[in-house]
Amino acid sequence: YKDQREFMKDLRRVYQAPTKAVAEEELVQLEKKWGQRYPIVIRSWKSKWEHLSTYFEYSPEIRKLIYTTNPVEALHRGFRKVTKAKTVFPTDAALEKMLYLAYLDISKKWKKAIRDWTKIIAQLAIHFEGRLNLEL
Repeated sequence: YKDQREFMKDLRRVYQAPTKAVAEEELVQLEKKWGQRYPIVIRSWKSKWEHLSTYFEYSPEIRKLIYTTNPVEALHRGFRKVTKAKTVFPTDAALEKMLYLAYLDISKKWKKAIRDWTKIIAQLAIHFEGRLNLEL
């Protein structure tokens, strides 16, 4: 674990690379440096590279949005937080009520504006032409 921070810094260079080609080179460098110590992580990235690298089809603004915000994970984290304290619920309805109230509390934090949203939504509309409803 003592190397984890440095490893994550080097891994970040892969997914924050400006292009797919640069990311592939960073992945090679990551493997050279950390392949012996973290072989499972490196193998996972390499075996799933074709799927992971589709990320580079998007503009830098969209990529930043993808790797800095994951509202689904935040919502699940909030749900786990409230259900972890109480592991047994008398009925399914009690659990549903607890999750609903947690959702109301969690959703209050969703007021923060996304930087460059106008530019991002325009890029998404081009990338997903005909599939994105801008009249939301």
